[in-house]
Amino acid sequence: MFNWRPVYDIEQRTNKLELNALASERQLRSSEKQILESEKRMKLLQDSNARIARFEQELFSSSN
Repeated sequence: MFNWRPVYDIEQRTNKLELNALASERQLRSSEKQILESEKRMKLLQDSNARIARFEQELFSSSN
């Protein structure tokens, strides 16, 4: 390692760490978006299930 320069090595490691940090932030944002979308879908499913349960209750109560 005749041409080894510690400052260059530190700069390269710093750049790599910054790139990793940016990638992690992107993954975190993507995960947060997926969570929000999942929560929206869950809310829609819960609303649909409540409507179905209400219709079933009306159907069974009127048939008796």
